[in-house]
Amino acid sequence: MEVILASVFSAIIIVITVYSMLKVCLIAYKRNEISLRKFIIFTTSSIVIGLIVASVLPFGYQKVIDYIY
Repeated sequence: MEVILASVFSAIIIVITVYSMLKVCLIAYKRNEISLRKFIIFTTSSIVIGLIVASVLPFGYQKVIDYIY
């Protein structure tokens, strides 16, 4: 139960972070500070890294909980 709660709260924080990064990239693209190619690369990498981290976290939390108990 603890692992599920920790994973859900961490996933929420990761989603908020990725959303903020996407907003920053969109603002930079609209101001012509980055090109379309960089915008696509940055947004895609942010989403992929966020998904990878969110999917790996439950396993890490499970190891920590097992170590504590």
